[in-house]
Amino acid sequence: MSSKMRFTSDHEWVELEGNIATIGITEHAAEELGDVIYVELPAVGDTFAQGDNLAVAESVKAAADIFAPIGGTVTEVNDALEDEPGLVNEDPMGNGWIVRIDVDDVTELDDLMDEEEYEEYLKEEEQ
Repeated sequence: MSSKMRFTSDHEWVELEGNIATIGITEHAAEELGDVIYVELPAVGDTFAQGDNLAVAESVKAAADIFAPIGGTVTEVNDALEDEPGLVNEDPMGNGWIVRIDVDDVTELDDLMDEEEYEEYLKEEEQ
């Protein structure tokens, strides 16, 4: 995991490079979902506010909403997920990314957890 990554309590991650944020779900979320069989992606150009429903991951067990950890406009979607939705399970924090967005307000990242805080959150959630 990168030290620049930030995390939500809904188990999304976001990594900012310049003004572009890459967004996906965490390893924890991928494990909880089980085998992902379909990912409903937004369209390039769609805009989202922080906390909006960004995408849906469907597994054999359930469907899970993926929320926008930060607001902005979609610049790219991970088209590879259309043919290989299992990438979300195999490499959720790498090749299994969901979307990239042009960020509206980078200060929204301040609302999110860093890696250490997220690890603590997971420990608390397991108790």
